[in-house]
Amino acid sequence: MRGRHLAALGVAVVALVLSTACGGSDDKPAAGGKPAPTAAAEPATGETSPAAEESSPASALPDACTLVSKADAEKLAGTPVDDAVAVRESCTYTAPVTGPTAQVEVYVGDGAKKYLDIERDLGHEVRPLSGVADEAHLTLEAFFIRKADVWVAVRLVRLNDPEENRKPLEGLARVVAGRM
Repeated sequence: MRGRHLAALGVAVVALVLSTACGGSDDKPAAGGKPAPTAAAEPATGETSPAAEESSPASALPDACTLVSKADAEKLAGTPVDDAVAVRESCTYTAPVTGPTAQVEVYVGDGAKKYLDIERDLGHEVRPLSGVADEAHLTLEAFFIRKADVWVAVRLVRLNDPEENRKPLEGLARVVAGRM
């Protein structure tokens, strides 16, 4: 039963990340696969364009791959991991296919908060984590941190007893909170 909930949660998180990463744009790719520049791309008067103003909150978010380094991910996963794959406000480290199954996912911003809300809605155990940032919570496979208005979630996927992950997750939560 928990496996179905985890699968549903994973699909929901991926859908959320993709929906924010794939904002609707009518720009058609030009040669080379890049969108053709538009006249509104750069303001003529030196003022910031509305598009630049809209993107500034996202640029204020910390870099997910900086919050959790490859060395942090390897320590948490207990195995070597491949280089990070960053997509917008997320970063994923995956163990090589030749090694044990492991993955560390880092989400920054609204997607991290939504992930926490989904965990609660599914009735998963969410424990408060005291002394970490302005607000922090811990589950058997993830932690969630809020510092000011910024949320960060880190999820660990391993094929082990999830109880073994609690202390390493808590330790990394404290490290990540210090980097925010």
